[in-house]
Amino acid sequence: MSNTVPHRGSHEEPFRHAPIGRIVGEGLRVAFDALRANWLRTILAVLGVGIGVGVVVTIAALISGIRSEVMTAFEASGPQSFVVMPFDFSDARASFNAGRPPWWDRPEITNEEVRRVQSLPAVGEAVAQYEFEAALRFQSQWAWGVVFRGISSGWPAFYGGDFVAGRDFTAAEVGQARSVMVVSSELAENLFGELDPVGKRVRVSAGRRASNELFTVVGVYEPLPNLLGEVADNFAHIPFTAADKRLKARTRWTFMNIQVNPRAPVGSNEAENQVVAALRSMRELGPREENNFRIIRSEQMIEMFNQFTGMFLVVMVGLSSVGMLVGGIGVIGIMLISVTERTREIGVRKSMGATRREIKWQFLLEASLITAGGAGAGLLVGWGISEVIASISPLPARIPIWSVFAALGIAAMTGIVFGMIPAVRASKLPPVDALRQE
Repeated sequence: MSNTVPHRGSHEEPFRHAPIGRIVGEGLRVAFDALRANWLRTILAVLGVGIGVGVVVTIAALISGIRSEVMTAFEASGPQSFVVMPFDFSDARASFNAGRPPWWDRPEITNEEVRRVQSLPAVGEAVAQYEFEAALRFQSQWAWGVVFRGISSGWPAFYGGDFVAGRDFTAAEVGQARSVMVVSSELAENLFGELDPVGKRVRVSAGRRASNELFTVVGVYEPLPNLLGEVADNFAHIPFTAADKRLKARTRWTFMNIQVNPRAPVGSNEAENQVVAALRSMRELGPREENNFRIIRSEQMIEMFNQFTGMFLVVMVGLSSVGMLVGGIGVIGIMLISVTERTREIGVRKSMGATRREIKWQFLLEASLITAGGAGAGLLVGWGISEVIASISPLPARIPIWSVFAALGIAAMTGIVFGMIPAVRASKLPPVDALRQE
């Protein structure tokens, strides 16, 4: 059999000098026909790629939603706010020195230091707080999973939400260690049911004391929806002075921190300088001695959060690449089978003048269509999951644009890389041998 090409003037013009647009158009038509003829194995290959793409965009949507919630929380507490702590939790290590936590040797923040910080001219709001464990009971009804905080007045300035009944405790009540309490709306509903919580007296026990202390509910607070749901919504706030004096709640394993908002005309730098100077003076630190307390700015916490979520995203993308690898192997398998089944077709096209480049384009386009279908399916699945999460939870999960391009880019690379082997094999088939295949 001769390998010469047909006469150039025939209506079946050879592909040798065809423009790239014609090559792509012809390749897409042939690829669609081939994929439609073998739809079952095409779907199986699409699933592998789709799973990888779906995981990428879903994780990206979750991280985007979490970051949005965190940024909203920081905005609610004030973009220039900072926290005074006994130690920098970003420097904490998983392993403790001699079994002690990193804050063990740090002096606690005292009530006198809290009052001094609150009185500084550059400080607008300064809220001291710490969490502790306690039991809460109203008549015979116990409340479980309650987050107790000893806190100073003015804390609503740092929390998103509003009072639905009653009020916050006053600075005078904090100074007198009065036994008053603000409960969340979730806790109020669980503990009091249809009763009006304001004015009700509840029993609280904490620390090493066996006796119960009566506290009067003066307010009910409705927090904004948050990521932790009922866990974060189920809280009780009492004056930190009452927690110290009446409940003996503060132990070595709890630590006070002060959240500070600078006064409006003053910048955060001036407020920080005044806080540092006041605490160093009260602790009698020398000029060469380091601070035995830490100031954590909002931007530092945002940076740490971004680093954490960035690492988490990299890990999840790495794990999702396993799905892409499985999908890519499926693409290779399907395309090799397709080359074997269509050997005679390849021989006919080559005898009609199709070049190796054109045959290679045909099978690359076919592999790319498979991965493009997987990318589309993965994007749809990821979009559906993010919409469900956004509708049933406070997390505003939305697929960021960059993740769409990243997923499409990964799918395109998968099609090119894993489709190249079958495409090269098809392009190298000798036309005479290919035409002999049955």
